[in-house]
Amino acid sequence: MGAHGMLQIGEVADRIGLSLRTIRYYEEVGLAVPSARSDGGFRLYTEDDVERLRVIMQMKPLGFSLEEMRELLTALADGGPAERLAHYREAAAERVVALRAQLATAEAFAGRLRT
Repeated sequence: MGAHGMLQIGEVADRIGLSLRTIRYYEEVGLAVPSARSDGGFRLYTEDDVERLRVIMQMKPLGFSLEEMRELLTALADGGPAERLAHYREAAAERVVALRAQLATAEAFAGRLRT
């Protein structure tokens, strides 16, 4: 572990299964900026930073835009407006249903190839 219990980017990548490139991209677009840098300039992440990246990773398959992700992360952190959270909750539920339908179609196709 890095300085004062903070993690370096490689440790974060290993822990949550994102590539270094993806983590850097989320930093570039302002979604997940590390809390600190070491004297040598290495990114240092707190447990809260890691959790934020984990939430982004969970949102990604649902097709949320960067702006939607930013708004939702802010709302989650601030205990944001109930109506906005309800909107995202409904959108996430609808997208999960659509993904399940896509998965069923893909599984049917894979089954056809096995026969």
